[in-house]
Amino acid sequence: MANFIMLAVAGSRKTQGIVEHCASLPHDRRALVLTYTQANQSELRSRLAKYAGDRPNIVVMGWFTFLLREFARPFLPFMFAGERVCGFNFEGEPHRMAKGRNRFLDAHGCVYRSELGRLAHELVGASKGALLRRIECIYDEILIDEVQDLSGHDWEIVDVLLSSAAEVRMVGDIRQAVLSTNPRSGKNKKYAYAEAVNWFREREALGVLSITENTTTWRCHPKIAEFSDTIFDASWSFPCTKSVNEKVTGHDGVFLLRHAHVGEYLRRFRPQCLRDSANSGKAFDLEYINFRLAKGMTFNRVLIAPTSGITYFVQTGTYLDPIPAAKLYVAVTRAAQSVAFIIDKPGKSTLPYWEPESGDQP
Repeated sequence: MANFIMLAVAGSRKTQGIVEHCASLPHDRRALVLTYTQANQSELRSRLAKYAGDRPNIVVMGWFTFLLREFARPFLPFMFAGERVCGFNFEGEPHRMAKGRNRFLDAHGCVYRSELGRLAHELVGASKGALLRRIECIYDEILIDEVQDLSGHDWEIVDVLLSSAAEVRMVGDIRQAVLSTNPRSGKNKKYAYAEAVNWFREREALGVLSITENTTTWRCHPKIAEFSDTIFDASWSFPCTKSVNEKVTGHDGVFLLRHAHVGEYLRRFRPQCLRDSANSGKAFDLEYINFRLAKGMTFNRVLIAPTSGITYFVQTGTYLDPIPAAKLYVAVTRAAQSVAFIIDKPGKSTLPYWEPESGDQP
């Protein structure tokens, strides 16, 4: 089997694994590395320059750039004669009843972001195999980082790639599925966000994809890793996380924190403050980062201003819906040594409270 996906936990060095794989390739191996966010593209380019700078045939590309460059621009005339792609309309939407050319392109010839995946997939069929053959001639191997960010018609594109002569390798963490290339799309809705794990498992059952699990986190303290495993219920069949973080600081693990003690906690431990959105954490004027934006970051300590749903989860163990659960997982696993939730009443939680008189040192 020539197609692989590694489902890895937070802090498992997923991106570095792609970089090291690329560094091990023969110099004449033509590899394309894809990812969604600009931040991850920048990180990949930086690391590849350091570890595989002598490999001239490795290209890093954003997912939308890939669909525009290898699908829409060269093959649009197969669907709309005389038309050409003049740009990318990231924010706009076609009219609800738009058909034909107007479904995919605005008045200036720019492809709507929301319709790019659908257009790319339809061009595969319209080109009668020419599009796929061209990709096979350009790339020997296609790697996709943070694959859980894909959505809608993107899964049809990945299916096409899995059927190609190019070797496909993917890396992702379903529990960190908080971003989406096309969040409004109704296509493949059953595979949205964390539900994408079912797409991978179905392809493995069909024999077109091999799944491996990387359950080792180098980032999170064992108690943080243990808590992160409780965020999704057992029906998801996620394996338990193993931590190899052996650092001891005197304040390690997951804690509750009363509102009255937030100021002293901030002074003593200097955690990064995280919240779900601008509607969270209004009780304190802190320098927050939203959960989604924190994805990919690492901090020594994290202080979480919880939503009502997160508070209820901590107090009762009642599971969150998949998207809020994924956002909480991202928030918790940003921390290397400690996580604290601002919650006055513990409910049934067995998490310890941090008290100023405890004498802990940062």
